[in-house]
Formats: sequence, C-alpha cells, structure tokens
Amino acid sequence: MDAEKMLSAISGVSEETEFYAPMPAGYKPGRTKFVFVFGTVMSGLGKGIFSSSLAKCLQDKGLTVAPIKLEGYLNIDSGTLNPYRHGEVFVLDDGMECDMDLGTYERMLDQDLSRLNFTTSGQIFTRVLEKERRGSYLGRDVQMIPHVTGEVKSRLRELAVASHADVVFVEIGGTVGDVENAYYIEAAREIAFEEGPNSCCFVALTYILEPPTLGEQKSKAAQLGIRGLLAVGIQPHIIACRARKPATRKVREKLALYSNVPIDRVFSMHDRESVYVIPEMLRGAGLDLAVIDILHLGERVDPDAEARARQEWNGYSEKLKAASGEVTIGITGKYTSLRDSYASIIQALEHAGAANGVRVRIDWIDTSDLTAETVGESLAHVQGIIVPGGFGVRGTEGKITCIQYAREHGLPYLGICYGFQMAVIEFARNVCGLEGANSTEIDPDCPHPVIDILPEQKQIEGLGGNMRLGGRDVLIRPNTMAASLFNKAPETRLRFRHRYEVDPKYIDAIEQHGMIFSGKAPDYPIMQILEIASDKHPYFVGTQAHPELSSRPLRPHPMFVGLVRAAVTYQGATAAATAPRASAKTVSS
Repeated sequence: MDAEKMLSAISGVSEETEFYAPMPAGYKPGRTKFVFVFGTVMSGLGKGIFSSSLAKCLQDKGLTVAPIKLEGYLNIDSGTLNPYRHGEVFVLDDGMECDMDLGTYERMLDQDLSRLNFTTSGQIFTRVLEKERRGSYLGRDVQMIPHVTGEVKSRLRELAVASHADVVFVEIGGTVGDVENAYYIEAAREIAFEEGPNSCCFVALTYILEPPTLGEQKSKAAQLGIRGLLAVGIQPHIIACRARKPATRKVREKLALYSNVPIDRVFSMHDRESVYVIPEMLRGAGLDLAVIDILHLGERVDPDAEARARQEWNGYSEKLKAASGEVTIGITGKYTSLRDSYASIIQALEHAGAANGVRVRIDWIDTSDLTAETVGESLAHVQGIIVPGGFGVRGTEGKITCIQYAREHGLPYLGICYGFQMAVIEFARNVCGLEGANSTEIDPDCPHPVIDILPEQKQIEGLGGNMRLGGRDVLIRPNTMAASLFNKAPETRLRFRHRYEVDPKYIDAIEQHGMIFSGKAPDYPIMQILEIASDKHPYFVGTQAHPELSSRPLRPHPMFVGLVRAAVTYQGATAAATAPRASAKTVSS
C-alpha cells in the first residue's frame, strides 16, 4: 500500500482503530519530505544553527524549505521567559513571540517566518483540549498516543501545506530523554511510518567530550545519547558531532559502530569563526548530498540556482574574512552576563561590520552601578554605544547617564526600544529642563511622564495592558537622517515589542529643543524613530522598534550600518585629534 492510500485509511479515529493521522486540507502525502534534528548529551549544542545551515544548503539547490521549532515547555509562547534562562525573545512579523532559534532561521534562510514555524507543548495541549470539548474525538478517551502525537503531526502537515515546502525541517527542542519532548520524538517516529520510505531523514546532533585532563576526545556520552534515540524507535540516518576541534576518525568510527550509521554519514561539526560559514562546511562534508540521497530529491535539484546562491553567500563570507579594521561598540544593559540575551543585536552588528569592511568588537557594559563619575571611563574605549530593549527599573539611571554622555560628546548612539524611551527621558531632563521627567513604568508618580501608556492608545490598539507586537509600517519624515538611512523611502517596516510610548503632549516641546521624531505610525501620534540633526551630532538615532530582528547577512539593517559607519568615522577623528604632531625637523626631512 502506498503512502497516500495508507494515510487515507488511517486518517480517522473510531472505536475500531487506533490509528489517528489528521490530514489538513490540501495536504498531498509524499509531496513534502521531513528532516528531524534531535539533540543528545546536552542542550545548547546549536541545533538551530545546524538545522538552519542544512536547510540553507537545500534551499540553495532550488528547493523550498520551511523550518519549525518544537518546544517542550508549557508556555503558549516565549514572551514571559527570562532571558537569563532562555536567551532573547525573538518576535516574528505576525507578532508571535518565540525562541531565539527562529531568528537564526530567518537570518540564514532570509525568510520572514510566522507562528506556523513555532509551537510549544502549551499550544499543542490547548488545541487537543479544545477539540475534546467540541467532541472532535468521537467519544474516545483522549491520550498522548494517538491524539497528542496526532496534533503534532497535524501541525507539521499544516506547515507543509501553507509553505508548499519540498522539505520541512523539524528541530525538536531539548535533549533525547527529556520528559517534555518524548511525545515529539514519538510523533516523528509515527510520521515516518505513515509517510513511508524515503520520506524522513533523522539527524542526531551529539557532543564529543574532550576533558582537558585527558587531552583526547571521548565518545561514550555521545554513544549513550544515541542509544537513547534508538531506544525510542528512531534510527538516525546522519550523526553530526559537535566538538571544539574536528572529531577524530576514531571517534566517528565508534559512533558508526554503535549506531548502525555508515562512517561517511558521521560528520564533524566543530567550532568555526562564524555561523555563516557552516553551510559551506556542510557542503564540503557532503551532508547536503546525503540528505538529497536519503529523501530521493535528486530530480528537484537546480545546479544553476545552487551556483548562484553559493557565489552570493560566499561573497558575504569573504567580506568577513577581508575586514581590515576594527571598531568597538558598547552594549549597555543589565543582561550583559548572558550574550544570548542580545543574540540578534550581535548578529546585526556582524552584518553591519561586513557592510563597512570592519570587524565589530563588543564591549559589554553593565549599567546597574554606572554613575556620572564613572561613565567617562566606562565608555573611553568604545566608538559607539547601543542601549538595547529591556523592562523594569534596574540599571535605567545608568543607561540614561550613558545616553547623556553620548549626546554631549558626539559618541555615535543607537537606542533600541527601551533605549529610545531612555533617550527621550534624558533629553527631556537635560535639554528641555523638565526636571523629574521619566516613564510611568519606572516612576508612576513622576512630574513629567514623557513616556507613558496612553488611554487613547489602548482604545486605538485594542491591546489593553498587552504589548504592541510584530511588524508595523513606519512613515519616514523627508530630509532627515532616517530618510537617508532608508534611501529616501516614504515608509519602512519594523518589528515592535513594547507597551509604553512618547506622550503626545510633550512632542512639540521636545522637538522645539532639537530632537526630531523622524518616524511615526501612519494613522496615530505614535513616535517610532527619533534623531538629533546630523549637523549637531554625527549619529544619534533611536527607534521604538527592534531593527535587529530584521537584519540579514545579505541585507544588513540600515540603522546598524549607519551606527558602524559613524563609529568608523568617530574612531578616525579621535585618532587624528590625539595623534602627536610631528616636529618641524621631521616634517622638513
């Protein structure tokens, strides 16, 4: 029986059958293939980087790919997760708050993803319980198998239909053996059974230990992790070995022997200088061809498209390698001890650095204890600063102090979300003379709430106390720095994640003192980009949005490109001003 007939036979559920394989409208069994990526040994190995890089390789061959991240936690989305525990919250254009791996997929594949590309156990269980209340299970007792696993399969097939994908890449969060992802792994086994041979490729991403005291790589932990995968019915087709240095052949042979995977499909995924060279690394190891062979996709490959895509992508990699100079950008915040809290900003700076022909070094500046007396020393070695997004009171006065220093000393500045709001507060206090100006988030009883949640905005947006989330159009004021950054386009699209706004009753007073609101919402008095005129400051820009979320290697975001370009100029001017003057004798000689 072929896959389509089998799926037709088992797509329903009743007292007479245990099969349950819901089919969304328009789904064609066998048309879409699936690549499942599992993690073993430990989390944090870079499943998202690996999966997106492999997807990039297949995309370059002319195939349509669609990624999805399956998260085990019970939250509906990632909006309330602590950055210390889970890294940054990445916001999609449709407003979905999701895992930072979705940012990796968007940057690597240059795709704008949607809520179809991310799910959690909270979402899966909610859908199952809603169906149960509607009587959708025909009186059956609702169980993990087949109903919860069936919902997972349904989500994967819905994505296949919506994206018209040749290949859906499924990243299963966590590690094999975790209770919360066990039913995801079971759903992967079931979908391979239902779709038939050559429909699924299972990839195990594992970790090769190298204890410093031993001085050699050890594979036992990796063996046990893969054994755990075999124990739940998943036979890997490919094993990718994460390691600090290239995995030795001895280690690869051991893993091949204990996992029934041919040695030529056990690959070394060792550390590299940039995530953007990994696709070429996979191609060099033949991993892309292995997947094409396993899934029988050879007829869909376009060699000419691959040649063009590789040339364009490698051009970016060459820019990274050829960068001749270096600038230092300070990131001021309260999560500076965990770099994943600012993953998209780090990537956006790398993109902007390549566009400007320089490497960007990041100086992490904790603002919790920063004062007017110490700020000069803290910022002495940077050529620009970013005040990123954030919530809460801690560290805000230190951020404001940094902004004042940048404004008064001509230090290039980019304020993102909270950094936009802090720039307004600093300017209102120190330029407009509005003593005690603040945000009602920080001080609900401040005398000048220049940043506030506006009653009329609540009514307009219909959000109540919730955040403004996702992509929004922004009108750009002509003849401003923003207009120059966006090539004089009348509007652009940015992504947002915030609750508070500039109070409109203060806008005139602020602009009269020299701050320009150069971007606003199309229909409402919501300020979204600010700047100080270029004849008064080389680069002082803020946005209520998160431009880092839409920066791409081949399309770096203009606000970051502008910051790095201004930092290069600032560095040159500072060097010229501090260079000792040559003596007359030296000049004459």
